[in-house]
Amino acid sequence: MDLDVFEAEHRAEWDRLAELTRRGHRLRGPEADELVRLYQRTATHLSLVRSTTPDEALVARLSALVARARSAVTGTHTPAWRELGAFFARRFPAAVYRAWPWWVSTSAVFVLVTGLLAVWIAGDARVRATIAAPEEIRALTRPGGQYETYYSSDPAASFAAQVWTNNAQVAAASLVLGVLLGIPVLLVLWLNALNLGVGLGLMASAGRGEFFLGLLAPHGLLELTAVFVAAGTGLRLGWTVIDPGGLPRSVALARAGRAVAAIALGLVCVLLVSGVIEAFVTPSGLPTWARVGIGVAAEAAFLWYVFVPGRRAARAGETGDVTPDRTDTPLPTSA
Repeated sequence: MDLDVFEAEHRAEWDRLAELTRRGHRLRGPEADELVRLYQRTATHLSLVRSTTPDEALVARLSALVARARSAVTGTHTPAWRELGAFFARRFPAAVYRAWPWWVSTSAVFVLVTGLLAVWIAGDARVRATIAAPEEIRALTRPGGQYETYYSSDPAASFAAQVWTNNAQVAAASLVLGVLLGIPVLLVLWLNALNLGVGLGLMASAGRGEFFLGLLAPHGLLELTAVFVAAGTGLRLGWTVIDPGGLPRSVALARAGRAVAAIALGLVCVLLVSGVIEAFVTPSGLPTWARVGIGVAAEAAFLWYVFVPGRRAARAGETGDVTPDRTDTPLPTSA
């Protein structure tokens, strides 16, 4: 794009928008409509300049103009509760939906690796002997053993807080460290697959594999899905470092990073739900079918949330990034 031609073509619109924003509430009906139309067009111009030929001086000018126009259009700042509602209604589910090829693929590979590990460990006594002594394995897997009592080892509220904090840290690490070409994310996934595969394999060798899955399913479906979303998004961020998709690498990373931040905030709430289920439902006296049913319902609700409202918001243009007028822009500097 020829920046000089672009600026010459749209300068009159920008000047008119600046004039309308200075007049504020004294606008007549047609002028107010014109203000809204020019505000939308200028916000699009700003996004286009940012993504194709970012010029610091022009970006700064358009950003200030868009911010003033937005203030004139809305009159006041959007209430925090409305921003929060928009985040959970559109921005977060759209960001997760847009990343679905990454986290669905991640989940498939994770389940395959975990299953292979579990089968290997359950079927080979020599492998189990390298993990722990036979008496230690019995202490872990027997009825009333450590695998079974883990979920009731602390008061439920304290356990929920502990689980929530730990899982949030794992998710945050997967998201943030993805920028290092995704390598730390693969390590986090491997450690989680190894731990789960060992537990399932040892319990299966003791004839209690179904019982172990009954303990894991109520909270594990939603918890692992959140981990997969975090890991898949982190891997996508790492791929952005390698292939920014035709954009300047700094611009591509900034956009991807803001979407990652949106997903991180949303996953904190998802993991809170799974932590509450793990603390209060998993160790409860409910029959297995009821506990598993609660876990399946929570998982189904999350998947519906991502693939119905999230898909709809993504198709409407929501990316998980903030709106152009809310992004930080560099100040113009002299050469």
